[in-house]
Amino acid sequence: MSETRAETSTATARARVLPALREVALLAALYLGYTASRLLAADDLAAARRVAEHLFEVERVLGIAIEPVLNGWTATSVVVGVAASYWYTVTHYAVTALVLLGTWLWRPEAYRTARTVLVAATLTALACYLVVPVAPPRLVPGYVDVLAQTAAWGWWGESASAPRGLGSMTNQLAAMPSMHVGWAVWVALTLSRAVPTRWRPAVWAYPLLTTLVVVMTGNHWLLDAVAGAAVVLLVDRLVRARRAPAQR
Repeated sequence: MSETRAETSTATARARVLPALREVALLAALYLGYTASRLLAADDLAAARRVAEHLFEVERVLGIAIEPVLNGWTATSVVVGVAASYWYTVTHYAVTALVLLGTWLWRPEAYRTARTVLVAATLTALACYLVVPVAPPRLVPGYVDVLAQTAAWGWWGESASAPRGLGSMTNQLAAMPSMHVGWAVWVALTLSRAVPTRWRPAVWAYPLLTTLVVVMTGNHWLLDAVAGAAVVLLVDRLVRARRAPAQR
C-alpha cells in the first residue's frame, strides 16, 4: 500500500512539474530568439530614420505628433526622467512575468490561451522588426535619449533598457510595433478577465501610462504604441476565435 501511495505521489509531482518546466523552456526559447534576432536585424540607421520620418509626418497630418513636446519636457526634469526610465526598464518584464505566473497558479484554465496570445504577438512583432526596421525618436536628431541621460541612476546604459555592456544584444531599430505597449495591453486583457468589473478601468491605466512613458523617454513614436496595442488585440481575437469551437 505504501509503495502504491509513493508511486501515486511521484506521478502527481511529475504531472505538476513537467508542464511547468515545459512552459519555462518555451518562454526561455522565446526570449533567446528575441535576443538572437539582433544578429539578423538590419543596421541601416539612415533607412530606419527615413521610415521614422514618414511615421512622424503621418502623425502630423493626424494631429497626434506629441513626441517633441513630451520628450523635451521629460529631458528637462531629472525626477520625471528617472521615474520614467525605471518604469520603462522594470515593468516591461516584471509585470508581464508576474501576471503570467499568477495566471498559471490561479487561473490555469485561462493560462494556455493567454500564453499563446503573448507568444504569437511577440513573434509577429519580431517579424515586423526584421522586415521594416524603424528608428525610435532617441536615434533621430532633435530628440533626447532619456534612458542614456539617466543611466547614472540605474543599471541601463545607452542602448534602450539593456544593462551596461549588453547593448550589442539589443535591436536598436525595433520600434514598430512597440511591444512595451503590446505586453502592457496583454497584461490589461488578462487581468480584466480575472478581476471584478469595477477594477477594469484601473487595469487599463497600465498600458495608457506605459504608452506615455515610451513616448516621453524617446523610445517609441505614438504610432508604434498604437501598432503594438493593435497587434496584441488582433492576435487575442484570432486565438480566442480559433479556440472557441473546440471549447464548445
